[in-house]
Amino acid sequence: MVQLVPGIQPAETIAAFAAAGVIRAAAPFDADQIQPASLDLRLGARAYRVRASFLPGRGRSVRERLASLSLHEIDLTRGAVLETGCVYIAELQEALALPAGLAAAANPKSSTGRLDVFTRVIADRGREFDVIDAGYAGALFAEISPRTFPVLVRQGSRLSQLRFRHGACRLSDAELAALHEKERVVTSHEPSIQSGVAVSVDLSGFGERRLVGYRAKRHTGLVDVDRPGAYQASAFWEPLYAGEEGELILDPGQFYILASKEAVHVPPDYAAEMVPFDPLVGEFRVHYAGFFDPGFGHAGAGGAGARAVLEVRSRDVPFILEDGQIVGRLVYERMAGRPAVLYGAGAGSHYQAQGLKLSKHFVMDV
Repeated sequence: MVQLVPGIQPAETIAAFAAAGVIRAAAPFDADQIQPASLDLRLGARAYRVRASFLPGRGRSVRERLASLSLHEIDLTRGAVLETGCVYIAELQEALALPAGLAAAANPKSSTGRLDVFTRVIADRGREFDVIDAGYAGALFAEISPRTFPVLVRQGSRLSQLRFRHGACRLSDAELAALHEKERVVTSHEPSIQSGVAVSVDLSGFGERRLVGYRAKRHTGLVDVDRPGAYQASAFWEPLYAGEEGELILDPGQFYILASKEAVHVPPDYAAEMVPFDPLVGEFRVHYAGFFDPGFGHAGAGGAGARAVLEVRSRDVPFILEDGQIVGRLVYERMAGRPAVLYGAGAGSHYQAQGLKLSKHFVMDV
């Protein structure tokens, strides 16, 4: 059995979990499936169009709920288009047999969030999305709901990622302040640290044209999630530029890609996560994909100056964002061990040293 060390488990331990049967996969892992502090989860052979999102609840399995809620079974081995406004449940190739004391948490991958594909992981008997309790043994499923673009997925597509936690990992505000003093986790001189470090939005603009972000277009073509660099950005996105007032009005139901004013730094012995949106600061949601691996924005891994890309959707009313407004908070957690390869130091790190950047699927028009 793998010896557990308190903290977020690094890539080497995740590989050991697979060898020990803690992670049970229907097929051998892809070469780049294990990230510095997480495991990508692969879609299985079948998905189901369902009437509504659901949690199985105590004493019930996901398959028991699917028996009454499924509208149509979909074969993913040949690829399938998932339409906007619909809810799907897909089998995942990875299952778990967690020992006592080892829990897991899921989040959409960065590229998934930047496509506005709402994705959550569900476990049998689960009463929360994206939370897998310590000691859980059983299958995993993904709820998938494209919001803006229809997407083409297939068996093996990777939309979500999983982190493994043992013991108390999260830094207190005092510990986070001390880490900032030592390592400078954001470029703010005196950042607000309260249940995490504050992240604000940059509406001053990037480059000569003062680009501040992108707004997704309606009624576009589909996006194949497994084809990076395959689509012209102008066919899917409208660029937005800084205004004289330093403001941006978020339209209800629209999806935006913006960037943080601060550069973000995750030192090698830590991982970070953007916490769920606080409704007290405005009627919008920021950042579906919340994991930041060890080494993100770290100069030693080629990431100096990396911004947090913000996936923003307004709620029911128009809302005015102002330049420098706090839009989220980053919490930091201790790693159980430093991964041998940091984010950005190996293949497959698409967003190291990023500024304002769309998902890897899009190329900018010349």
